[in-house]
Amino acid sequence: MWSVVYTADAIKALSRMDNAVARRIRSKIVALAQDPTAPNNNVKKLTGVAGYRLRVGDWRVIYTLTHRTVTVIVVRIGHRSEVYE
Repeated sequence: MWSVVYTADAIKALSRMDNAVARRIRSKIVALAQDPTAPNNNVKKLTGVAGYRLRVGDWRVIYTLTHRTVTVIVVRIGHRSEVYE
């Protein structure tokens, strides 16, 4: 299992959203930590920048992988209309 690290921006985004949505996103991130590149996780590699995207309904979790330390770094969480800006 991979360990998960949240950036300050990701923590702030989770704290500002509805509790039910935040709980759903956190549970998807925990499932993601089992296998971060599994295709059944709604994961896609980002084009043009390093990292991956996890789709959770209308919300997106942008993360990177550090293979050396086996860590998933959650960089950003936001609504699909504004997370890629």
